[in-house]
Amino acid sequence: MTAFSQSEQHALQASYDDVWLVDGRRTPFADLSGVLRDVSPTDLGIQAARALFEASGIAPSEVNAVIAGNVAQASFDAYMLPRHIGLYSGVPQHVPALLVHRLCATGFEAIITAADQISLGRAQLVLCVGAESMSRNPVASYTHRSGFRMGQVDFRDFLWEALHDPAPDVSMGHTAENLAARYDVSRREADEFAARSFANAEAAWDSGYFDTEVTPVRNAEWTLDGYQPRRLKLANRVEELTRDNHVRPSPLEVLEKLRPAFGGVQTGGNSSAIVDGAGAVFVASGDFVRAHGLKPLARIAGGSVVGVPPEIMGIGPAPAIRALLTNRGMTLDEVGRFEINEAFAAQVIACERELGLDRERLNRKGGSIAMGHPLAVSGVRLTHTLARQLQQDDQQFGISSACAGGGQGIAILLENAATGGH
Repeated sequence: MTAFSQSEQHALQASYDDVWLVDGRRTPFADLSGVLRDVSPTDLGIQAARALFEASGIAPSEVNAVIAGNVAQASFDAYMLPRHIGLYSGVPQHVPALLVHRLCATGFEAIITAADQISLGRAQLVLCVGAESMSRNPVASYTHRSGFRMGQVDFRDFLWEALHDPAPDVSMGHTAENLAARYDVSRREADEFAARSFANAEAAWDSGYFDTEVTPVRNAEWTLDGYQPRRLKLANRVEELTRDNHVRPSPLEVLEKLRPAFGGVQTGGNSSAIVDGAGAVFVASGDFVRAHGLKPLARIAGGSVVGVPPEIMGIGPAPAIRALLTNRGMTLDEVGRFEINEAFAAQVIACERELGLDRERLNRKGGSIAMGHPLAVSGVRLTHTLARQLQQDDQQFGISSACAGGGQGIAILLENAATGGH
């Protein structure tokens, strides 16, 4: 029995035999209040989707469903986000669109939902998009619809308030500190993990690894016959964003000088960066792949979602991964690559220790500490990056995973299409 046996036993599980991750593209990620600060998540999603259509050569008319993920409503037309992403990326009007939301696991949920729809025979090709503008999180009021009372004006920073879970009455950062205490994670270990994340991301960018995963963002206007145009404009008179701009030289000796953010091991340097961005992937049936002569990246073999105690929400990937492997009759040693979202360094280290995971198989191209964590996008990025790594490194199986605020974990199992999955 494990410490999270109940979570594992009651996991929501899915297995797939002939569902494929075909291709993907994402925008570069921009720091909070940076060059993407004025761009709505809808327009970020349109940008990513259009880049994917262009790069893949797959026509928008082939899409049967659009599934978009977005966590924070960051524009007045946010209700329309999945529909407008589809329409303004060229998907026909008759194709329906759906919004999914599972906090930090939202991008994964979009992919799993697409795989479910394909398995049910409801779709052959699904466009999955994650889009997030952290910069446009509003300063909001939920109590003034009927007016203001003297001395009772209540406007708050939505982004700041959303990082607090009122059930255990702790911030997301303190959930990482709880794991640091429980798994004996030191400040130096957290900083060493962060330094590795930055170094790996820098090396991946410098080697050209992201050249076929990330598409530059430029000012754009998209027209739709008979409807209003949509626009994307970069801030600060910037003409082009080509690279994740939080990725920078961050050696241990720099990181260890930063002050604790929550009174423990976590700092601004060893926690995930707050960024804006979007990503898109195609999920397709085997019939569609074969009929169109496509060479997919990976087979989506299964998915798992679990619940864990909210006060240690960051441990979620461990039972989600273990439940997924148990369901598939596999062991940890059979999985060559792991991508676990780096919400906090102490959180990922705790997952490593709970699983007994070898770090050499984990986040080899950097993670959210270096690149950033645009909430609904991370699952799309992690899963696409994982699929590409399996092919580059000639590994058969990989797992992408993340924790989610409120106490959840999610994981997706991929099989390399080039080494037995196709």
